[in-house]
Amino acid sequence: MPPTPASLTDGHLVLREWTDADLPAMSELFDEPDVAQRTPLASPFDRAAATAYLAMIRRTRADGTRLHLAITEHGGPPLGEVLLGVGQGAIGYAVGAAHRGRGLAAGATRLLTRHAHEVLGLPRVVLLIEPDNTASAAVARAAGFRLTAEPPVTVRGNGRTHPLLTWAHTAPAAS
Repeated sequence: MPPTPASLTDGHLVLREWTDADLPAMSELFDEPDVAQRTPLASPFDRAAATAYLAMIRRTRADGTRLHLAITEHGGPPLGEVLLGVGQGAIGYAVGAAHRGRGLAAGATRLLTRHAHEVLGLPRVVLLIEPDNTASAAVARAAGFRLTAEPPVTVRGNGRTHPLLTWAHTAPAAS
């Protein structure tokens, strides 16, 4: 993965690297039932979990396999996270419960998708979403993703097995 700017922005949202100062915000954002149910993050997500997660973020950033960015408005405090698994071209996100319904996930997904296509050269970016996750399906549509006809991917996590549907975004044709 080529060097990535310290932040990506659309003039309102700023996606930036996580810092040590963000550890309390991480715990607040990610220690909640919906995040525990829909993501592989530790639960409870306390300070120790946040510290371990930040160490993993830095490792995977350094080895070029993943990019995790805090979602902020105008560079303020973190409101959530958007991430890209570079090898699979898979984006994921989590927005704190107090900040949902404001278009943060869709905006962050659009920004990171554009970066994946234009800077990283990924021809296809995907979201893997549970069939009953209507909020994430709405994010996918708002970010320009389309549900594919690919068979569901079955994953095991958080003590359960669940199918994930593939939503895809293809890089625009060069003009």
